[in-house]
Amino acid sequence: MTNEKRAEALIKRFGFDFHTIPKSEIRNLIEQEIEHFQEGSSEYIRLLCGYLFCLGDCSDVTLLERAKHEISFDVGCMIDQEWIDSLKNGGVEDEYVHPRETIIKNFVSYYEKFKADEEDDVWRGQMFQFSLFEE
Repeated sequence: MTNEKRAEALIKRFGFDFHTIPKSEIRNLIEQEIEHFQEGSSEYIRLLCGYLFCLGDCSDVTLLERAKHEISFDVGCMIDQEWIDSLKNGGVEDEYVHPRETIIKNFVSYYEKFKADEEDDVWRGQMFQFSLFEE
């Protein structure tokens, strides 16, 4: 199953009622993904980290930082630094961080109609089927 399909399945399973999403399960899934990252799209790990941010516990900053920095550069780019900064500062708006409520609203808005790309990961092998330079 591709990472985008895994993300879509997670959304169907948990939805966006953050009072009912089991934090321990999200944390365990992130830990598993850090240890055994499935190559391809980063949507799955991004969604997990977004869920953890929305659950709003500042004690999760370390795990979010591990996910952002220990998997790969590409994954690190997908996990919003703003989530980490918002948890660190208690969700207060500042020069670089939007209000917590706005960040959550944007997260939900992005994922509520998320559909897995049927061709997820197919492009990777087709990206350079032609020579970039004249031979």
